[in-house]
Amino acid sequence: MHQSDWLLWLLHGEYGVSDYNNTLKVGYDPEIDSYPSWLMSQPYAYMLPSVRAPGAPIGSIKEDVRAQFGFPKNCVVCTGTTDSIAAFLAARTTEPGKAVTSLGSTLAIKLLSNARVDDARFGVYSHRLDDMWLVGGASNTGGAVLRQLFTDDQLVALSHEIDPSVPSLLDYYPLPKRGERFPVSDPNMMPRLQPRPESDTAYLHGILESIARIEAKGYNLLKELGASMVEEVLTAGGGARNDKWTAIRGRVLGVPVRKAEQTEAAYGTALLALKGANTSH
Repeated sequence: MHQSDWLLWLLHGEYGVSDYNNTLKVGYDPEIDSYPSWLMSQPYAYMLPSVRAPGAPIGSIKEDVRAQFGFPKNCVVCTGTTDSIAAFLAARTTEPGKAVTSLGSTLAIKLLSNARVDDARFGVYSHRLDDMWLVGGASNTGGAVLRQLFTDDQLVALSHEIDPSVPSLLDYYPLPKRGERFPVSDPNMMPRLQPRPESDTAYLHGILESIARIEAKGYNLLKELGASMVEEVLTAGGGARNDKWTAIRGRVLGVPVRKAEQTEAAYGTALLALKGANTSH
């Protein structure tokens, strides 16, 4: 039982109910809407949860819980989703080609696509979202590298001096340590952060632009594997606060890039619950 399913069970009391996002990693195939036959033939198959769409109504909240917390009598409990998908839903991107890049300690991209893409070589897999697919991959580059080289105050001050309209000629592959998984799968890849120019501003500019190139390569790889072409990128994570970096990424990616207004997983989960509540009445 997944954590979210257990928490929901405490609310509605119906054991063994999940959604097709959480059950993907226990073998559920969202494309055929069932577990594969080889999995169902296993002696433990009876333990697999029943599966519904994310945000689907399960049932009314248990009376003792309702009374304890003061919920209305018509309160409905709905299936959930994973935390990363909930964060994507918070950005309210609903059309193929729309994407969310999370710039935290690492760089993770998620693209809404008409086609499903799965490729274990690069750790690429797809989650179903209604009648579309959320295709994603994650690189080891990102904010962790920046924190190894600059303080927060330096990042703010040096970014202010960067002209994002001017391409950097420095070519790096910023990694916090050896190993990359996406868009290049190479456990032995070493960080490339040399040569370092005398100017700290130029050095930061080169690193930010190099990470943007890795991001662009990631979206290009998803397209080569069969996903929809990226048309707009919303940004989540700490990197979304850097306007100069956003401008650099827009130039490198060649598509509009902006900060997502909402990125909290709790907000996306609330949107799912609202959808489920509306369908239950």
